[in-house]
Amino acid sequence: MERRVVITGLGMVSPLGIGNDENWKGLIAGRSGIGPITRFDAGGYPCRIAGELKGFNPEDWVSKKDVKKMDLFIHYAMAASDIALKDAAYSVAPSEADRVGVYIGSGIGGLPSIERQHATLLQEGPRRISPFFIVGLIVNMASGQVSIRYGAKGPNQASCTACATGTHAIGDAFEIIKRNDADVMIAGGCEGVVTPLCVGGFCAMRALSTRNDEPQKASRPFDKERDGFVIGEGAGIVILEELGHAERRGARIYAEIAGYGASGDAFHVSAPSEDGDGPVRVMRRAIQDAGVEPGAIDYINAHGTSTPQGDAVESRAIKTVFGERARKVAVSSTKSMTGHLLGGAGGLETAITALAVHRDMVPPTINYTTPDPDCDLDYVPNEARRMTVRYALNNSFGFGGTNAALVLKKYGS
Repeated sequence: MERRVVITGLGMVSPLGIGNDENWKGLIAGRSGIGPITRFDAGGYPCRIAGELKGFNPEDWVSKKDVKKMDLFIHYAMAASDIALKDAAYSVAPSEADRVGVYIGSGIGGLPSIERQHATLLQEGPRRISPFFIVGLIVNMASGQVSIRYGAKGPNQASCTACATGTHAIGDAFEIIKRNDADVMIAGGCEGVVTPLCVGGFCAMRALSTRNDEPQKASRPFDKERDGFVIGEGAGIVILEELGHAERRGARIYAEIAGYGASGDAFHVSAPSEDGDGPVRVMRRAIQDAGVEPGAIDYINAHGTSTPQGDAVESRAIKTVFGERARKVAVSSTKSMTGHLLGGAGGLETAITALAVHRDMVPPTINYTTPDPDCDLDYVPNEARRMTVRYALNNSFGFGGTNAALVLKKYGS
């Protein structure tokens, strides 16, 4: 009999706030977390706005002596993991430590550390480089540090698949539990790269919005006036459990993971093919893995980055997968409020989707004011919607043509 996997804990830190309640309230209210960049002087940049995580003190989550040993993305992962485990009312017992794993990814990792230590090298020489430089920046150290803190001795892995990272991490963790290599997984994604080099790099690609005078209106997925994405930061972590394990301890269950899909475009390093072939195949695989027909999906948390090409291609792919029913499916992009967390996006958006399923409430796509003929679906414009959500699909697509999708199911339905 195939092992079933459920979500019992959520941990969210994002530009909307620190903690699940703060994030959910912001999402349902349609509040934007985007504002002017304060981390550095962005005066000479084409894009001068971002979704910064305000009010975050690493020492609230990491001991003072360890803060400098970890890059910011790890701080975010530690905070979100702590929130998620407390939300799940779960702690790792020594007797089952080898059945508890961690799978947390980051799309870029410790770029802030690289920038700082490179400056140190140039100004003070190699002897002044921190001995914690390497272990503080490599992508798998988010999983490593979480594993160490909580004594989780099961599979300890990381994904690095650009903007699909968090969803791949959760999907792969789901598979680990299904094949009986663990009973519990702490999984998700994190990112903290609102830095001069990262913002400058995306500006050079002309990928970012330049709506600097209206930062809260800059991220506008599927709207005709969209002009690029807005970089965000934070983390989203979920606690996955084998169903029997969760039931035996009386855990609250947000949703069941019913299906997972992964695909590759084999097309271009940053652009999707016009026909949306990769997104089409990944959605179909996730839905097929869930054992349902496309008609069962009530809600899609779209990748929806607010780029002109990406949003049009995703809309086209949804129409290919869902056919005549496509316009009856609620589709929203929460990146309209959080910005794009890159490797952290899939983790955050899976947590959001789980809440949508659990609470029968769908967050809106804000800043949707001018319809685009190429984007003609129901994007839940500007106001949250109460509706029954039995099955929901979460999409994530990344540079390199890497795609991931999850189907979440209402527990007990």
